[in-house]
Amino acid sequence: MRRLLPEPAVDGVDPYDAYGDAPGLRLGMVMSADGSVTDADGWTGGLGGDADFRVFRTLRALAGAILVGAGTVRTGRLGPARLRRELRARRGGPPAPIVVVSRSADLDWTLPLFTEAETPTVVVTSRASRSRVPSGIQVVAAGEDDVDLPDAVRELREGLGHERLLCEGGPALATALIRASLVDELCLNIAPTLLGSPRHTRLLHDMDAEVPLDPAALYLDEGVLFLRYRLRV
Repeated sequence: MRRLLPEPAVDGVDPYDAYGDAPGLRLGMVMSADGSVTDADGWTGGLGGDADFRVFRTLRALAGAILVGAGTVRTGRLGPARLRRELRARRGGPPAPIVVVSRSADLDWTLPLFTEAETPTVVVTSRASRSRVPSGIQVVAAGEDDVDLPDAVRELREGLGHERLLCEGGPALATALIRASLVDELCLNIAPTLLGSPRHTRLLHDMDAEVPLDPAALYLDEGVLFLRYRLRV
């Protein structure tokens, strides 16, 4: 990948080095140039191609834990986290756990995400729904009837030791984390395509107020723009 900002780089940049200074909580998402985060099949895989997948895998390798929303899990398309050999060597260990955030804990517990993960999946839910999580699955209960995201993030860091968090969405969880002023950096990958249909999911849901962004870096690889924004919250 080529670095365009803050200073153009003549030689190619290694994504692991480019994203190595991970902050406390990153939001990593890919979207089309007109703002869709789903492709024609209703997923993200067809948007950014190989270049996006390289950064996607890198962000996972650099994270202590990977946050996903319940809606993403209910599609049945999210499998356990895996690491390629070279990233496993650079990380120095197995993949980060996936952390499913679900107020109701109404999930399919037979999915490979829960039964076949090399690093066991963690569930964040409310105290009211904690009993719905099967024994053997690690639970973080934060909030009484709804998930208290600041408490959940605090427990993931202080209780479980996951200092660097990566959120991969979906939009409902991403929006809630931004509203709670918990996101430090937005890693936004813009695919060179226009989808132009109202059926496609947008990057975020309704926000309460504008959130200013400070551009931190810009990269280009195979037509995909990779932007890093610091959030001023």
